[in-house]
Order: sequence, then structure tokens, then C-alpha cells
Amino acid sequence: MEINISLAPAKNDLKHEPYGHAHFFPQSVPEISGEGEGVSSNSSTDGYCFAMVEDDDSGGQTFTTGCIGLEGSDFQCRGTLLHESFAEGNAHHKALLISVTVCSVLIVLIIIFCYFRYKRQESRPLRYSIGLEQDETYIPPGESLKDLIEQSQSSGSGSGLPLLVQRTIAKQIQMVKQIGKGRYGEVWMGKWRGEKVAVKVFFTTEEASFIAADIKGTGSWTQLYLITDYHENGSLYDYLKSTTLDTKAMLKLAYSSVSGLCHLHTEIFSTQGKPAIAHRDLKSKNILVKKNGTCCIADLGLAVKFISDTNEVDIPPNTRVGTKRYMPPEVLDESLNRNHFQSYIMADMYSFGLILWEIARRCVSGGIVEEYQLPYHDLVPSDPSYEDMREIVCIKKLRPSFPNRWSSDECLRQMGKLMTECWAHNPASRLTALRVKKTLAKMSESQDIKL
Repeated sequence: MEINISLAPAKNDLKHEPYGHAHFFPQSVPEISGEGEGVSSNSSTDGYCFAMVEDDDSGGQTFTTGCIGLEGSDFQCRGTLLHESFAEGNAHHKALLISVTVCSVLIVLIIIFCYFRYKRQESRPLRYSIGLEQDETYIPPGESLKDLIEQSQSSGSGSGLPLLVQRTIAKQIQMVKQIGKGRYGEVWMGKWRGEKVAVKVFFTTEEASFIAADIKGTGSWTQLYLITDYHENGSLYDYLKSTTLDTKAMLKLAYSSVSGLCHLHTEIFSTQGKPAIAHRDLKSKNILVKKNGTCCIADLGLAVKFISDTNEVDIPPNTRVGTKRYMPPEVLDESLNRNHFQSYIMADMYSFGLILWEIARRCVSGGIVEEYQLPYHDLVPSDPSYEDMREIVCIKKLRPSFPNRWSSDECLRQMGKLMTECWAHNPASRLTALRVKKTLAKMSESQDIKL
């Protein structure tokens, strides 16, 4: 092995002849080669620096540099590869630190953006804004909800308004104020093209729309919007609490209500026909009063329809139950034949008898009128249980009592007889809606009242 060594003082101004064929390196260590790659490094010392070339057995050469201290000094180093590793390690550490910092900043910015986006959506009022401009083309200007309903009925399909029209209406609804709230949703008064409408908001998807519907995702649940005509007088329940009636007003409310129920119960065969429908949740809160003093039946969420072709009852698969206070005895004691459509019809007539009682109590006769009360108000708690109602209706077979003054007023006396035949314990003994409608028409005629 041949070794060539060169030494040089570490002073910049040192002049010294080299030993052999080597060079001097003042205050710096020359480039070395490790595994064929050049590496530069600088160091300072008061001693001497050296560079050494070694020939190995394979014919290659190894370059080594280092420093030797002066006499009496312990300073000595050799090679610069260790310094190279430190430099590379520091570079890798810095790169990793920069990458982690940048990623952390990006994640924080994304989280902040998502949070403010969520809060912005959450703070929006419960309302539909005007839809896209092309939505307007689906409903010509000047069209009212009544016009749209008539158009859908004239088509003869029986499917109601096209889905696209329903969605367009729903997008253009502006919520104004909440006017009611129940177990299954809320009722709002809204506006559509300046026209007042009622919007029922459900937190389930078990309901079917009368006029238009749309599904709105709030982020945590889905709401179903039902848009119907808006009636300022509210429900019959609200109306009777604040309004007293004369004979004409009483007959008008009763006749229009039973007319709607008769329409539901009757199957119509024509291009604009409909199946027979039983309401199953008839009560004064589900009947609305129009401006002209007539009524319309609402909330068909529990309704069942009769399929005459197959002689089957189409029962909707929902979890809702009717109002216990208005349930007939066959429902309370669970003896109702669920496969017989007429059973549901007769159950409706029991509930309607109770509604007639609510109406008649608010009719003034001889200057006397009773305060509004719910049926069985004096027999059961304000929120009766099944057991409470079963004991009163099924076991004791009690019904709401009549004020004494009814016996001295012919119209109220006939109303009392009518409701008694509606809420008979035996379903087969109850009057049909058509029979009640005809009886009320005769009563109005005898009173010289035009309905």
C-alpha cells in the first residue's frame, strides 16, 4: 500500500513547502471523496491540517483529511464524513418540520371554514327562497293554488300536481309565522306569490300532500313540507272557543263538515273519481273553518282507503295513533275488524257525533250558551289514557251530557237526537254520513235557512 501525506500549517499566511506531492490547506480541510461523491467541509485549528491518499488492494484510492494539534495540544480530528451526516440530518429535520407545520395550518383552516359554513346554514330562517329562474317557467304568472288544483283534477290521472310543479311551489314559499305545533310537526302561515298558504312541517315522511310537497334536509333530520290553503279562522276547535253561534251558523258548520266526511266515505267512479276513504282521526282540531263559515276536513295522515277491485283496505304503514278522547268503543276495546272497511267508516261516525256535540253547545238559545269544552271534559283528565277512556266509553257506556235548555229548542233537540244516533255503542246502529247530511238539510229547510 502506498500512502502520500501532505501537512500544512493552519495559518492563512503560513508559507511552507509541502511534504512529497501534497498541497497545503490553510485553516480549511480540502474536499474529500467518499463512495465517489464530493463533500466540502471547513474547520479551524492552531495545528496542522493534512490530506492522505491510500491505495487499497482493489486498486482504488481512499482520501482522508484531518487536523493535528501543536505540541502539548490534545486536539486532533480525522475525516469529515461525520460532519456530512449531521448536515444531511439537519436538512431532513427542517423539511419534516416545515411539512408538518404546513399540513397543520391547512387542517385548521379547513376546520374553521366548515364550522362557519355550518353556523351560516344553521342561522338561516325557516323559509324557502325563490328558486332558480327557470322554475318560474313551470308555473305561469298569475296562477293561483286553486287554479293549479283545478288543472290537476281535470287531467283525470288522480295523481295530483306534477312533482316538478310541487317542488317549484315549495321552493317559492316564504314562512311568515308559526300558528300551531303538535306531536308530529308544526304548522306555519306562509306566502306564495302574495297568496297566504298553510305549511305543515313534518319530521317524518309518513304524510301525503294535498297541494304541494317538498323535502328539506336540515343536516340532522329530514322535514316534509305540506302546502295547503290557509284559513284565517283556524280549526273548528279554535273557532268554537272564541265564537258563539246562532242556529244558522251552527247548521252551516255541521252541514259543511258532514258533507266533507260524506265525500271522503264515498267512492266516485269517473275520470275524476276517487276511492272511498276513512279519516280515522276525526276531531274538531282536524276540521278547518273558512271565511264564509263553512268547514273543510284536514289532516289525512291516518286515513285508509278502500280498494274496490280487490275488496281490500289500504292501511298506511305508519306509527301514528288517533286521539284517544275521540276513539270509539270498538277501537278502545280492540274489537274493530281491521279487514272490513265499513268498520272504519262507522268509527268516523262515532267521532263526528262528538263534534256535533261541541258545535251545539256553542249555539245560543234563550240568551244562554255554554262555554266551550272538549267531549268527556267532566269524566276524564285533560290528557286521558286508554284505560280512562275505556272505562267511561266501553264499560260504563257513558256519553257527553246535554244541557237542559236543549229540550226547549226544537233545533237543538233534533241535534241531540242526531248525535246520539252517531255515537251509538253498536257500530251497525250508527247513522251514515249521507244520512246525517240529509237530516241536516231538512232541518235547515224547516228553519228556512239556505246552506
